[in-house]
Amino acid sequence: MRYRISRMLAGAALSAVLLAACATVPETGRSQLQIVSPAQETQLGLQEFEKLKKSTPISKDAAANAQLQRVGKRIAAIAPLPNAQWEFVLFDKPDTPNAFCLPGGKVGVFSGILPITKDDAGLATVVGHEVAHAVARHGAERMSQGAAFQILEELALGRSSPVTRQVVQQAYGLGFALPHSRQQELEADHLGVLYMARAGYQPREALGFWKRFAEYKDKHGGGKQIEFLSTHPLDEQRIRQIEGLIPQAEMEYRKP
Repeated sequence: MRYRISRMLAGAALSAVLLAACATVPETGRSQLQIVSPAQETQLGLQEFEKLKKSTPISKDAAANAQLQRVGKRIAAIAPLPNAQWEFVLFDKPDTPNAFCLPGGKVGVFSGILPITKDDAGLATVVGHEVAHAVARHGAERMSQGAAFQILEELALGRSSPVTRQVVQQAYGLGFALPHSRQQELEADHLGVLYMARAGYQPREALGFWKRFAEYKDKHGGGKQIEFLSTHPLDEQRIRQIEGLIPQAEMEYRKP
């Protein structure tokens, strides 16, 4: 009985903390859980970026580096990320078509994505998308969810069998974690198209990039995935959403 009361009190306390930790994503207005502070998140981002710069070769391609700096500065100028210490680094990984933005404004682009971006507008699509992840604090949101789930697991399953724990954990992974990751990707697409438009890049070029990226995946074995088991949205869903955002983004693009 005492154990049950303790769990109830702990659950009530946790509920109060979670309610107080609600935040809102800029532009989209989506509510999210944020237990991790911006300062903690930024510190982690800076530390990880320094590690990456030491462990991953940096490109010496002068033209490609100049392009990244040019595009990056324009996106950074309009991105609502307070106290960002912007840094744009081109990593020499020709077989890796990827990019990222860590908390604090640390943007990394792998050289393997440049043949797909093709030009400044294509690169602005990628940088805008990655910066959007940082602005929306998606990393901190997922850390907060993980911490909250661990606490809830202890409260709800503290005396449960290992089999019960395993079932609940699997249900969490398939029913919550993966769909939410897709939501974050689509949200970054949404914000990213607006950012590139505000930075002076024609937002319709985002469609060209994502279509080329889809073709690249098909050609290199990525193919179509079963969306329910994927952490990323299907290419068709991503492109369809961006098409719907073009009118709004073009209004931003035309603003003086």
